[in-house]
Order: sequence, then structure tokens, then C-alpha cells
Amino acid sequence: MSEKIQEGAVTTVGDEGLPEELARADLYGLIARLFHQPPDQELLNQIAASIPDGEESRAEDAPLAKVWHSVVEAAKNNPAKAWHDEFDLNFISVGRPNIILNGSFYMAGHLNEKPLVEIRRSLDTFGLESAEEVTETEDHISALCEVMRYLIAGDDVEISNLTNQRVFFNSHIRPWYDELCDSIENIPEMHLYHPVAALAREFLAIEGQSFDML
Repeated sequence: MSEKIQEGAVTTVGDEGLPEELARADLYGLIARLFHQPPDQELLNQIAASIPDGEESRAEDAPLAKVWHSVVEAAKNNPAKAWHDEFDLNFISVGRPNIILNGSFYMAGHLNEKPLVEIRRSLDTFGLESAEEVTETEDHISALCEVMRYLIAGDDVEISNLTNQRVFFNSHIRPWYDELCDSIENIPEMHLYHPVAALAREFLAIEGQSFDML
């Protein structure tokens, strides 16, 4: 029986007390959630609470910690409606949105191209398929991050293992995530999603470096 992958299914924020692999899965889930739909106030409160009051200005040397601080500040200082408005303005459109979140566009120049076919082939190999309520194609950044979350935290070690993580990441995320983040950062008005893009870029860069060491 195929597993169902639902975009934005994870809304928890990584905890330093969790094992490293679960923290990775949580961060993939959070990135998936933020690019699937705008955060509600409950999620913003969760993010804001990840750094206790009084510790916001503490110096952090690690680049990932620095960008996480920026996401926390954005969550603390902007209500859910502001996030919703920015999301709708830039990611949702009856025509072409300001930002396209599908890998085929960046890798092939058009939507629904060969990269999407290759992703579907990979998902079929893993026994995965999109949940019925998912409307985005499988090359959407949220869907891809959900697959990575599953390949990290799933129970079937024949599927959820480092080898499959590395192959899937290198084939379907690594070639284009930088360009996506560039597109977001090149729109000055997207001040809320700038730190989200920086978080995604830094985390995915770390992932790529780690896979290179295997």
C-alpha cells in the first residue's frame, strides 16, 4: 500500500533536545508548511516561543542559528494576516505568480516538464503518492520537503535511509533551490519570506554538504 504524502503536514518546530535526525525532519516539515500555505497565528507563536524572551539578541556564530533568529523575529513582530497577504500576493495568482515554487520551472524552464516525470518515477519507487487533497504537483518545494521528511523519519528502513535521501535531494532539490531563494530575495516587498528563504537556503546547503561527505 502506498504512503500518502501531504504537503505542509508537519507544523512543529525543531527542538534542540530531539535527536539530530528528527530535528532535520522537523525542519524539512516546517519549510514545507511555510511554502504550502501562510502560517496561522498558532504556528507563528510556536516559532516565536522557540527562543525565550531576553535571548533574542544573543550572538550566535552558526549561520543556521542566525537565520533562524531572523525567522523568529519575523514571527514575533508580524501577525498572521501580514503573512497571509504576502503569501497570496506573491505565490498565488490566476496567471503567473511573482514566485513559482515548482522545480520543473527552474530546471526545465516550464511547468510540468521532464523533472516532474522523474520525481513521480522516484516516488513510485518509494511507494509514495500525493494525498488526494493535495492540489500542487509533486515538484512543488513543499511536496519535495515532505518527501525528504519521510525519507528521514519513516519507519521502513528499506526506503527511509541516507542513500535514498542523498539521491532524492541531489536529483530533485539541489539543482534549483538556490534559484528559488534568489527569486524571493530579489523582491524587496517580500520582507517576511526573505528570512524563510534564507533559512531554506542555509539548511539545504548544509544538507548538500553533509551528503557530499557520505
